[in-house]
Amino acid sequence: MKKYIYILSVAALGLTACNSDYLDTTPQNAEDTSVMIESAENAELVINGMCKAMSTQYCGSQGWNGEGSIKTWYGNYPGADFQKCNYAGYVDIFNQTYHLMKSSIYDYFAWYYYYKQVSNANSIICNIDNASGTEEDKAFVKAQALTFRAYSFFMLSQIYCHRWSDEEGNTDGIVLRVDQSTGDQGLATLADTYRQIYADLDEAVALYQKSGKDRGYNKLVDVPEFYKPNLDVAYAIYARVAATRQDWQNAAKYAALAKANYTLMSNKEYKSGFNTCNDEWIWGVYEGAEQTIYFYAFFAYQGSNADTNAYRNYPNAISKQLIDQIPESDIRRWLYLVPSDEELAECNAAGRASTVKKDGKTVNAQLYTRARNEYGDRMASKSLVYAYMQFKLMCQYANGGSFPLFRAAEMYYIEAEADCHLGKYAEAQQLLFDANKERDPELQKSTKTGDDLLAEIKLYRRFDLWGEGYDWFDCKRWGDTIVRKTWEDGGSFLKAYVTTVGPNDGNQWTWVIPERETQYNGAFKNNTTASGEE
Repeated sequence: MKKYIYILSVAALGLTACNSDYLDTTPQNAEDTSVMIESAENAELVINGMCKAMSTQYCGSQGWNGEGSIKTWYGNYPGADFQKCNYAGYVDIFNQTYHLMKSSIYDYFAWYYYYKQVSNANSIICNIDNASGTEEDKAFVKAQALTFRAYSFFMLSQIYCHRWSDEEGNTDGIVLRVDQSTGDQGLATLADTYRQIYADLDEAVALYQKSGKDRGYNKLVDVPEFYKPNLDVAYAIYARVAATRQDWQNAAKYAALAKANYTLMSNKEYKSGFNTCNDEWIWGVYEGAEQTIYFYAFFAYQGSNADTNAYRNYPNAISKQLIDQIPESDIRRWLYLVPSDEELAECNAAGRASTVKKDGKTVNAQLYTRARNEYGDRMASKSLVYAYMQFKLMCQYANGGSFPLFRAAEMYYIEAEADCHLGKYAEAQQLLFDANKERDPELQKSTKTGDDLLAEIKLYRRFDLWGEGYDWFDCKRWGDTIVRKTWEDGGSFLKAYVTTVGPNDGNQWTWVIPERETQYNGAFKNNTTASGEE
């Protein structure tokens, strides 16, 4: 009996480990693949395997888990608003040092992971037309594969390419593997990369509409199939891609389409831990207790109640510099341990934001007592306590749970940002108000225009989506400088993480092409820039 997405295609298509042939872009050989995709039903199993691949163990090292790793290591840690309270061991990833280390696992994991997904998508795209099954079934599964490929190409372009705004696409893009060949292939331009992503999404949309099909409900685990791509997912990816490319007309168009069938979560749902699908989630990653990945999981590093050393002793927190800009009437502030004036004075007197209780000693006792009284059920019993620590993201079960990749709120912010760039200020003001009115009963609709309105949209986006893996990606596409301050200077970061990173620093925030690709792919032999060499 098949259980959820424990599908053989994960192993058969080579999605299990960062081994020595991790850049082999062929699942097996062409003949094996054509046999595997001999029917639409088999192709559906491959899609299931790709969904499972978004949350599985990789690289024989804790913390590598597919989409959760992308959110943690690439989205949250190097951004402006996310902090580790008392651990400086991640300083290289926080301060963007690893971007230039071409042999580091941090540099090559995203390349490895997304090209494996591309490889599996291509196995369907290149073979499904000749497979058995109804035209509707084949159209739907091909659309899903195209959606996965477009998403993977886009994520690769955000990490390993310059911003669109740097030279409007006249820079290196990625390797556009759109078939099952494994030969040498150089980098396309960024403009060509976006053209391919758009083409994949256009075809996916047409095929979804042709099929007349949608994802269903998984009775075995009693959840909707939110973990699978559908038409709305293609729209949502299109909106995010267009915003990153500064194609504001399409960003607004597809954001509106993507959110049309979804409702913003209630305040109760917003406070429930972001670990269970609700009516706002457009696409997400499923993790259930029946398939836990333990200390590899996203929530093992991000869940406020995770009983792991990585979180219990080193909690995560929101930046004081961000949350100080949010009104106290906003209910989302409750999800962070924001000190009162009296508690803040106590922290200042102690010279630190920590409230460590160890060996019978307590520092900043007022804050510690309130944390245990108000948030005791949202943290591990032996968790240390720090000012500004987060209680937004929580494990659903032991160190695990599902999490969103796209939700309707993001689409409101994309549409508002696009409208602002298009000079449609009234529409942008309304979208910003609609996205936040339930969270703040005292909120008034903004009357700002131009850059002031854009800054407000960006502020609320940063706050609403905090911890969900957007931080660094947004700062990069906006070209915003990251400025982190110490406790003494009005911030809340450890000194090791205090930095100012401008848009032109650190190779323009571009991760170098991994050494394993340049050694494997002969097209890179004379391309020293792409290989990260001087």
